[in-house]
Amino acid sequence: MGKTFKPNYQIGSAGFRFGAKEKKYVAEVLKSHRLSYGPWSEKFEKIFAREHNSKFAVFSNSGTSALHMALAVMKEKYKWKDGDEIIVPAVTFIATSNIVIFNRMKPVFVDVDSRTYNIDSSKIEKAITSKTRAIIPAHLFGLPCDMDPIMKIAKKHNLKIIEDSCECMFATYRGKKVGSFGDIGCFSTYVAHFLVTGVGGLAITNNSELAIMMRSFMNHGRDSIYLNVDADNNVSSAKLKIITARRFSFVRLGHSMRATELEAAIGVAQFEGRERNIKRRKEIAKFYTKNLADLQDYIQLPTVPADRDHNFMMYPIVLKNMRKRELVNFLEARNVETREMVPLINQPVYKKIFGNDLEKKFPVARWINESGFYIGCHPYLKTKEIKYIVDIIHDFFAKR
Repeated sequence: MGKTFKPNYQIGSAGFRFGAKEKKYVAEVLKSHRLSYGPWSEKFEKIFAREHNSKFAVFSNSGTSALHMALAVMKEKYKWKDGDEIIVPAVTFIATSNIVIFNRMKPVFVDVDSRTYNIDSSKIEKAITSKTRAIIPAHLFGLPCDMDPIMKIAKKHNLKIIEDSCECMFATYRGKKVGSFGDIGCFSTYVAHFLVTGVGGLAITNNSELAIMMRSFMNHGRDSIYLNVDADNNVSSAKLKIITARRFSFVRLGHSMRATELEAAIGVAQFEGRERNIKRRKEIAKFYTKNLADLQDYIQLPTVPADRDHNFMMYPIVLKNMRKRELVNFLEARNVETREMVPLINQPVYKKIFGNDLEKKFPVARWINESGFYIGCHPYLKTKEIKYIVDIIHDFFAKR
């Protein structure tokens, strides 16, 4: 392409800019003097749930919190025991399996598909035991998992599904939105993700009891009669007496996982710009794929199966016959930021917990850990920046 642009700054793998709507909505929150759960949080939850074909959404302070409370309330509702097993992909962000451990249950890892990088549904049944209670499929990098076989396996073995959709919003699998297949779907609104609130998360469900339990859990386990400060407004005197008596009652162990009206207002603004965001991500991904196609002897580019969308939270690349470190260092030295493809089973803390040989059991995950990374695909990248990234990758292989 001919490099005429050489950045003297790092081209980030993620980005965020406050737009006019974000500033306007935040200003409205500040004028209201209301930070705890209120109209902006309620609006954000409603529009997000509706967009993902669900009745209820619960806005929390992170995607990790959404996952944690989802598993906690399902464990309570279905009377699962400490030590019961949850199936988790061998490639995912560490939070997916950490929340299993923090809930005193056991993550059981399953290798991933070598093309999509999502959990390999053909390997799930071999991991099921009499202690298996749920599957947590993680929709990675903006691409939905192959949900039909996963749902069939869950039905056959009477297992629950918690969808980890933290890296995937708005995408569809066979016409249905991610997060709406299982019992609970969990999303992140962290700064690197599709909708940015700073740090935040959402859990969606069609089960009203689970929704109430999650809202209680993230409010220290508070009695559901008083889960926000408006609960005692405009009620009868008889109801007010009941609320007053139970307002400081806690019915389960819980945490403080609440978000604020400020983050919700930013989320609403981001939601209103979602189509432009996704369109730009797909345009950038298309450019990468077209202009890196000549390097496919060396690198595996993202796969997009015909039955689903890929919304490209990031653009994953896996080297076919070499480890990634030399290329990653080459890119970083030239101001192109990279990130690991969420390695899990080789993490130092997991080696302590599960032993040093864990990674050997999952060859596809091991290959991705050794040879996979991603580059930015966010809507704030400039055209000259993505052209530069493509040129630098070509430069690397031209010198080999």
